[in-house]
Amino acid sequence: MEDNLKGYKGKARDYLEKYKIEIWDIIKLTTIKTTLEGILLPRNEYAAPDFIEIKLENNYNIGIHYSEVKEIKKLGNKKANYKIPEKHFPKNTKLPNVTLLGTGGTVASRLDYTTGAVIPSFTPGELFSTVPELAEICNLDCKIVFEILSENMKPEYWQQLAVRIEEEIKGGVDGIIIGHGTDTMSFTSAALSFMLQNLPIPVVLTGSQRSSDRPSSDAAINLINAATIATSNIAEVVVTMLGSTSHDYGLIHRGTLVRKMHSSARDTFRTIDDIPLGMVRDGKIKMFKDDVRKRNQGEFKTKTDFEKKIALIYSYPGMANELIDFYIENGYKGIVFAGTGLGHISTNIYKTINKAIEKGITIVMTTQTIHGYVGMDVYSTGRELQSMGVIPSKNILPEIAYVKLGWVLGQTGDPEGIKKLFLTNIAGEFVERELPIAFNYNIDELLRNNKL
Repeated sequence: MEDNLKGYKGKARDYLEKYKIEIWDIIKLTTIKTTLEGILLPRNEYAAPDFIEIKLENNYNIGIHYSEVKEIKKLGNKKANYKIPEKHFPKNTKLPNVTLLGTGGTVASRLDYTTGAVIPSFTPGELFSTVPELAEICNLDCKIVFEILSENMKPEYWQQLAVRIEEEIKGGVDGIIIGHGTDTMSFTSAALSFMLQNLPIPVVLTGSQRSSDRPSSDAAINLINAATIATSNIAEVVVTMLGSTSHDYGLIHRGTLVRKMHSSARDTFRTIDDIPLGMVRDGKIKMFKDDVRKRNQGEFKTKTDFEKKIALIYSYPGMANELIDFYIENGYKGIVFAGTGLGHISTNIYKTINKAIEKGITIVMTTQTIHGYVGMDVYSTGRELQSMGVIPSKNILPEIAYVKLGWVLGQTGDPEGIKKLFLTNIAGEFVERELPIAFNYNIDELLRNNKL
């Protein structure tokens, strides 16, 4: 028997039953502060009890604690149907073939209000129904690799994804798009940058900051921009997301220099210590940099070996030796520190750091300032850490250093070989000279001033 109050528990359920309110009813709520109208939505079974959840006319969802409701009225009923209609994705022999590999996230998904979950809308027909512009750019094939939250991404999945990309490349595809949750997208883009060497085609990661059921969603434009890049001459792992909140262009970021810089803004992704590789607007690409790998240069290789027992530790006041001891005792092979300033950590843990290095743990120093370089020759403490064997890591971002160290340790166990390979610029992760405009660039301003 269908539950007419699916997901509701506790006193909120009792309250709704008292007034004979059911899921999909259009209701009017008068609260202590305001009056709201919307559709009563089902709730996720794991959602907190005692809340009433409605979808407002502007497509935003809102939860109200039942105790704040002074009056509730039923105005009608409107059962939601969120199944996206499928239309045949037209094939054009004159267009390149692109594969979209789904890993999760909202960029190629829809919100299922019967469960509260984001679920894939992931056949070519569904995507063509929602983003018909894709058919003007490429012939699209869609394959689900994972259906996970991006925070649940892990090295094993990077390895599996790299193998799937290799299979697609060997199958003759012209470009690859990866739909990915934005929270850990830069980790994945870095891992693929190291694992997939001498790429013959573009591999483009994209996501969405706003779910596709919201009017302000950036999903469609990000997919269109990703398809444009996937059919271009760029043969690197790149990330593309909006460059402005006005939805007028996307930026192209190198996969090892990009970071999510805001929790909710649509133009959240930024290239760090440099400017983006380029931009895509209205189906056209404008490149800002020349040092971009082009298609079919060199022999394509896949190197997926990865050491999983590595850690990323942010330095903080009062950090204790016991923290480092944990990693020593549990057989970790590498630690990346995000130090303060030029790469500083408390001298109180130097003895334990030295112990870790003597036990064969590789230790890399980055800076948590995000912009700028580690400078471990400036102060005596930095020089002391280097004498122990700590590796200063130039300008590489902490999370990229974490990924790279795991990959390096998967390639070699020789201490000198580890240091040499880690400090080798494999995929543009090191910037030899930080551009003055990179610290706070504004693409629109740079374009107006002819700086790009």
